[in-house]
Amino acid sequence: MTIKEWCLNHDLVAAVNAGMFQEDGITSVGYMKNFSHINNPRVSRENTFLAFNPTTPDEPEIRIIDRECEDFNALKRRYGTLVQSIRMISCQRQNVWSPQSARWSTVAVGTDTNGNVLFLFNQSPRSVHEFIEILLALPLSLTNAMYLEGGPQASLYLSTGGTAIERYGSLETGFRNGESIRIAFPLPNVIGIVKKDPARDREG
Repeated sequence: MTIKEWCLNHDLVAAVNAGMFQEDGITSVGYMKNFSHINNPRVSRENTFLAFNPTTPDEPEIRIIDRECEDFNALKRRYGTLVQSIRMISCQRQNVWSPQSARWSTVAVGTDTNGNVLFLFNQSPRSVHEFIEILLALPLSLTNAMYLEGGPQASLYLSTGGTAIERYGSLETGFRNGESIRIAFPLPNVIGIVKKDPARDREG
């Protein structure tokens, strides 16, 4: 399904790509699990994991684990959902992506000093290094960030409060009018947000 179809069919408030996927069109490039379902059991060399659905009440609801700074093997047992991908901003708030000439649209996820989670979408083609430098210069107080997808498959959809935002990546490197691109690619895996159920929260 496209990112919008994922949201409409599963009552999601928002969604983005759940990382890159392999040639089979289903399997994540990095480690991916959602509770008992294992999409890819192999941990790749990449250093960051988006972790949510904690299994204990003591853990943050969602976090980015950087295994150069944290014990991933200990933390992975504390979360029901884990998505591995490429680190963009380290836990020291450093840009760890090398400069390059290639440019494309990028969708990423980050966390800030207040524990907020940010879906980060850049439609106009830029190098990832340049995009990170822009993010670090903004007053977002980012603590770290993780790459999810690039190019035309980079997708974001948000619908709440009567406002809908639908974004897709540019078709090619150097495409200038990226805002006009509206080609939706089907995605096998997404990270989605659902509205909290107040009754369930009151029940604990």
